[in-house]
Order: sequence, then structure tokens, then C-alpha cells
Amino acid sequence: MLDTHTRVPVAEYDACPVTGIVRRIGERWTLVVLSLLSRRRYRFNELHRAIEGISQRMLTRTLRTLESDGLVERTVYPTVPPSVEYALSAKGTALMASLAGLIDWAVAHGGPVAPARR
Repeated sequence: MLDTHTRVPVAEYDACPVTGIVRRIGERWTLVVLSLLSRRRYRFNELHRAIEGISQRMLTRTLRTLESDGLVERTVYPTVPPSVEYALSAKGTALMASLAGLIDWAVAHGGPVAPARR
């Protein structure tokens, strides 16, 4: 049993890989983007149209962050004008597979949890 008086140093908490990924997927648009990309490849404007309420700037920022984290791959095709597609990387696909249980839990229990917050 965990000692309730044990304090976790902030540096240790911040260095935890679980903390980092939970922070990333907890960002407002991250799961929506990852979920869509888990189904197929998307061009930027297709993604923008598919996600109600996201600005182009925020979508760009989210995609860049996910790309820098190695979760999303960006492919540029040599056309005029250039065509760009986004897809999950192998790492992103593995993350989504790992999240399947959490998603199932949220679907099953999310309804009862929301009223409990009030």
C-alpha cells in the first residue's frame, strides 16, 4: 500500500514517460486528430473539415507537435501545388492500440463519471 505521506519530487514526476504521454493526449485536439488518422491518411484540408471547431493554426500546431513526437508522419508529394498527407507512424499506431482499452472504458463508464464531477 502506498504511504499517503510520501511526496513525489516534481522533477521525478515530470520525467515520468507516462506523465508526458498523458499530457500530450490530454491536449484538446490531440485525440481527435490521432483518432481520425488511425482510420486513414488525410490531407490537411480534409482534417480541418473533419474536425469541427479547430482553427487552421491550431491544427497546424497539433500536427507539428505530433510529428515531432514521432506519432504522425507527414508526406509531401512533388506536385504543383505541393500535396501533403498525414498518417499515423508505427509509434502512433501502437499508441492508439494501447489506448483501445481506455477508450472502451470511457465509452462504458464516461456517462456515469460526468455527473459525478458536479
